[in-house]
Amino acid sequence: MVCGELLAEAVAASLYGNDKHKKDDDSLLFSIMQMQRNYTSRVSHPEPGMTAKRYFQDLRTKFAAEISETVDHINNL
Repeated sequence: MVCGELLAEAVAASLYGNDKHKKDDDSLLFSIMQMQRNYTSRVSHPEPGMTAKRYFQDLRTKFAAEISETVDHINNL
């Protein structure tokens, strides 16, 4: 759901922002879709050798960092 909301915000920002950054807008939209696919697949398949608790904590931390980076990018459009 988070990625869907980010995608909606990125589309709105690209529609109402400058047309100068069209290539950046497209790459941002693609990266959000790729992030969603990546984390959806990683939730279902924990890495072998890691405890489940440590794996999911690491996954949440990385997801939050990537979301924060994406929000900053959207704000700069």
